[in-house]
Amino acid sequence: MATCEVQRPVQDNIVEPQIPPTLRSNQGNPVPAASSGFLHPVARDAPVEEMQARFERDGYLWVKNVLPRGDVLDMREYYFRNYAAPGMLHPSAAPREGIFDPKSDPLAHQGLGGDPKQQTLELLDLAHTDPVYRKFLTHPDLRAFVRHFMGWDQEVLIKRALLRHNCPGSHSSPVHYDQMFLRAGEPEFLTAWLSIGDCAPNGGGLMYLENSNELGQEIEAEFARNAQVLSPEERISVFNRHMAKDGYLTHDAEEFGRVKMGNKMRWLVGDYEAGDVLFHKPYVVHASTRNEDQQGRIRLSSDLRFYRKGALVDERWDNIFKSDDGLS
Repeated sequence: MATCEVQRPVQDNIVEPQIPPTLRSNQGNPVPAASSGFLHPVARDAPVEEMQARFERDGYLWVKNVLPRGDVLDMREYYFRNYAAPGMLHPSAAPREGIFDPKSDPLAHQGLGGDPKQQTLELLDLAHTDPVYRKFLTHPDLRAFVRHFMGWDQEVLIKRALLRHNCPGSHSSPVHYDQMFLRAGEPEFLTAWLSIGDCAPNGGGLMYLENSNELGQEIEAEFARNAQVLSPEERISVFNRHMAKDGYLTHDAEEFGRVKMGNKMRWLVGDYEAGDVLFHKPYVVHASTRNEDQQGRIRLSSDLRFYRKGALVDERWDNIFKSDDGLS
């Protein structure tokens, strides 16, 4: 009887690692291997119906090579040439590499998500308004993919995109979901996280709590019930009296997964490359891993939020980031 070979989908040809890395957040114990795992990437030319189905099921989607690698590395080089504070970069490494100087104190070079020093905040204010960065956000390949993936005629980028660097040994973004910060608008936006450079699983990139979209909605519903006694301004603030002092759920990812979820959900990461984009929903619980990159690479990334034209946008976020805007 004749047989034929079944053609494997393009995305199935992507090689994935097998052994989960040790994951750490700002505080607490490492996430044990049994409670961690890998995200499964998809090729950008995969059938859109398949990508949409996975996004609906998981709440997140890692897409390979959405942007040309060279364009992303050009942005990385530009940032470190122009906005690296003195002492941040290794003196013998090229800005395009973005290697941290191990002789420096990483806590003195924290970015957004940590506790940046005043000098860093001033540089970040400039970087967010830089025409090169603003043009990078309009990259036609990214915009076209968003419209294709979401089935939108026209997308709107919230102006308050965030540009973040994370040095090895510094603090990373704690556990949260995005709707916490955009409560004055509808939870209809799409977050896109761009790794501006290669980022190892333990290199400070995003980690997602598996199957956490409903969890985020439940937590937000509880916050909303508790907020009934607050003023309208306080209700939409991530810093209101019912929230943690810095607006996040916790700085301890291991404890959150173990105590809050009874070890029933895993933290998932990936080995991200320049040009990859991660997309996720407003209520998906996520954080950044502690940057323990063996090559000393500084993680540089940008998180963007897209709406379909006509949706109700949180107007507080319709302005370019400023370090004193009080939003995050």
